[in-house]
Amino acid sequence: MLRYLFALLATLCLAPSAFAQNMVEKFQLGTHYFAIEPAQSTPSDKVEVTEVFSYACIHCAHFQVVVDGWRKRMPAAASLSYMPAAWNPGWELMARAFYAAEALGILDKTHQAFYDALHVEHKPFASLDDIAQWHAAKAGIKADDFVAAATSSAVNIKVNRSKQMVPRYGIDGTPSVVVGGKYRVTGSSAGGLEQVFEIVDFLVTKEAAARGTKAG
Repeated sequence: MLRYLFALLATLCLAPSAFAQNMVEKFQLGTHYFAIEPAQSTPSDKVEVTEVFSYACIHCAHFQVVVDGWRKRMPAAASLSYMPAAWNPGWELMARAFYAAEALGILDKTHQAFYDALHVEHKPFASLDDIAQWHAAKAGIKADDFVAAATSSAVNIKVNRSKQMVPRYGIDGTPSVVVGGKYRVTGSSAGGLEQVFEIVDFLVTKEAAARGTKAG
């Protein structure tokens, strides 16, 4: 009888651990997300969540509403940043558009609208001047100021950093999300763009725990 009771108590004691293990293994490394090797340092004290995207990518345009929804509820331990990929001259032009708008403080007026201009209104943007004129009309700035920002040394540095970091993250398609410089998630690995931030939340909690902080 005592032997039975001890066995039962041992089982009950192990149950929470087994339950926790099952929760941890809900998302599998190598299936739902991937390790970035070597891990890359991040500038934020929080768990930095970075969307690698391009305005030229229609999947990124569709994903933006998902990103906006997560940003409103993201864990206190997380921060959100964007890194436009610059794989070719056309995408580099779009990266410069993003960084110029960021530098001029007009992203809140232009980010979603520029996606819409490209993928809903199908406006032709053949040059930086075309993009500058559109941003000037949308945000009430001077087109010359936009061009100056887009070709500035500060934006050159950011574009060059993107060219370095995107390969280091192991990214070969957009949109992709990097968590803490350690993990990479895609719509394909997550089972759909709408599921990406379920895995991001899991990874933020995982990384916050590794740092000894609460995800919030």
